Amino acid sequence: MTALDVSTLGKTKHTLPRAVPDLRRGSTSRREWETAYRRRLFLGDSVIIVATVFLAQWLRFGGDGRAVSPGILGQLSYTGVSIALAAMWLSSLGIFRTRSIRVIGSGPEEYRRIFVATVRLFGLIAIVSLLLQLDIARLYLAFAFPVGLTALMASRWIWRKVIARKRSRGDFQTSVLVVGSPVAVKKMAQTFERAPGDGYRVVGVCQPSQLGRRDRVIVVDGNEIPVLGDEHDVTDALDLVGADAVAVTATEHLGYDGMRKLAWDLECKDVDLVVAPGILDVSGPRLSMRPVAGLPLIHVERPRYHGAQRFAKTAFDVVFASVILILISPVLIVTALAVKFTSRGPVLYRSERMGLDGVPFPMLKFRSMVQNADTQVDSLLSDNEGAGVLFKMRDDPRVTKVGRVIRKFSIDELPQFVNVLRREMSVVGPRPPLRREVEAYDGAVKRRLLVKPGITGLWQVSGRSDLSWEETVRLDLSYVDNWSMVGDVMIVVKTLKAVMASDGAY
Repeated sequence: MTALDVSTLGKTKHTLPRAVPDLRRGSTSRREWETAYRRRLFLGDSVIIVATVFLAQWLRFGGDGRAVSPGILGQLSYTGVSIALAAMWLSSLGIFRTRSIRVIGSGPEEYRRIFVATVRLFGLIAIVSLLLQLDIARLYLAFAFPVGLTALMASRWIWRKVIARKRSRGDFQTSVLVVGSPVAVKKMAQTFERAPGDGYRVVGVCQPSQLGRRDRVIVVDGNEIPVLGDEHDVTDALDLVGADAVAVTATEHLGYDGMRKLAWDLECKDVDLVVAPGILDVSGPRLSMRPVAGLPLIHVERPRYHGAQRFAKTAFDVVFASVILILISPVLIVTALAVKFTSRGPVLYRSERMGLDGVPFPMLKFRSMVQNADTQVDSLLSDNEGAGVLFKMRDDPRVTKVGRVIRKFSIDELPQFVNVLRREMSVVGPRPPLRREVEAYDGAVKRRLLVKPGITGLWQVSGRSDLSWEETVRLDLSYVDNWSMVGDVMIVVKTLKAVMASDGAY
């Protein structure tokens, strides 16, 4: 990409140089692929819903479309009921904006909207049926509701994989022009790089003139991003690069009047304006917009570690751990026998870990190393490959042959479900730390001890042993500050995929 001569910028008319190549990429604009993608989503939703309601009718009544539901409205044909239900279901998905460009491909929020739209629709049907005395067959609704909801979720999951794959190849991108200081711009660009599936690509930068900088480009992860002027050149820069969105970060350089003028300037363009609040790793549910004295203020709610949420998490842990232990009992027995008869020592290894509020507990694992492996750590410290205070070796000589197999598929971690039943651990949470790790904690890292450690967590589904110490801490703190039941379920699902692929395990 040709660097720009910024010496011509910042003049009275704030014009951009004409001898600059067109920075727009791809033949398909964002609006085109968005429209096509939403059309396909609507078609997929329609096929699923129509198939579900008529399959429910066929299972309940066979081929008799004349089955009726008596009530104060008279005789209702179930074929008519199915048509009405399909239409209302599609309308409900539209009302709750499940196909909004703001959420498609984003995962949890998209799934949440589908769930809420479906549950509220069937709740409304139940209330109306009661008020109008409509005797709609329970089996008909009992089949349509869970099957349709599951199929819709699965469909969106498949579409999400499709769009993520295309974005990883450089398609379906949202090009972004960032207005902000070099430091803030780099952080934003690095954040987008960490999540290529979200499809945001920084194509240009406008640095506020108050900074007095004359950078030609900003380098982020080896990519050169051209500096296209200052805050007065945003509209001209948009014409140059054809960006789909303008992202403003470090807004103190623009001020109130500058932000308002920028919003007015962009009104005539088909471009989104987004403002980064400068708050990292805070999830949407903790953020709320409230107007105060005419100013739109973002309120950040405190993390919730107690009350109903903690009760729900504990109930989930107990039920999930009990069911899993029953289902995997054959695997536990086979593994225990393999460990016992292939090496000397106990079947289970009890490792002291620090739990909630720094209280120690014995974490259970199938023994994957030779007996008394702990006493050999000091002699191996020179070969440590772990990040920060962690000790990890990709080819640890203490690991047994059986240990390598059970470690690869995380089978050695399965006894920790007993720790969950003993209320020492949670199914999902931060990585359980050693005492020496906790003693080395400083500052904000201690916040990891505000919740129970987990068998799995964000660290497990984001690289496991391949993560840097800083990234491990960031993910753990993000979980502590934003944990929710929906998030826990998503992490459990992702963990199964990571374990089957043996990602980052050694």
